[in-house]
Amino acid sequence: MSTLTIDALDESGSFSAYVARPEGTPRAAILVIQEIFGVNEGIRQKCEDFAREGYLALAPDLFWRLKPGIELDADIPEEFQQALELFGKFDQDKGVADIESTIQVARAELGGGKVGAVGFCLGGRLAYMAAARTDIDASVGYYAVGIDGLLGEKHAIAKPLLLHIPTADHFVLPEVQAKMHAGLDDHPKVTLYDYPGEDHGFAAELGKRRSEEAAQLADKRTADFFAAHLA
Repeated sequence: MSTLTIDALDESGSFSAYVARPEGTPRAAILVIQEIFGVNEGIRQKCEDFAREGYLALAPDLFWRLKPGIELDADIPEEFQQALELFGKFDQDKGVADIESTIQVARAELGGGKVGAVGFCLGGRLAYMAAARTDIDASVGYYAVGIDGLLGEKHAIAKPLLLHIPTADHFVLPEVQAKMHAGLDDHPKVTLYDYPGEDHGFAAELGKRRSEEAAQLADKRTADFFAAHLA
């Protein structure tokens, strides 16, 4: 397992990032931002998939301030509950700062060049926050949570952002989805795709949540988005 050590911007410590490297010169770098389950096998597999597409892929351990190296399984009820508890304790502002430091490391690894981010669940929310608060070149969020509470930051989104919205998401209810569309549909840098009847976690690499056809469609749109804005 290949990792990098990244220093926090606030000099409070350092954290690890899983790294998958492509053959040859990277097209660009992509940060893979974890769900509430940590940098687990599914997130690492996402990194490997992007590496096969020619990207340098990094998955920072954003829960390191709580406990480094957390890996949880969404299909195990006790671990799902543990993940929810971690989410409640997680400092999202510091998480975005850790993403910013990872962007800097990724650019240094590339010797310059573009850096994108893709996040899932909590990671989808953080991808939106990164689009508004950092100089990330392109961002994608899958089933991002709580975006209705972040619409006040939309004016700061200056680079392309893509959001995948499953319409039957039991964590992001229809009224929240409606606010997302009302607030973002006319934003020149934001694209939203709905997935009728799909639930939260439909694009997980592993486990019972995955919905194959919708996951493949979303991943194809993500690949095309990054090819257009990063490569």
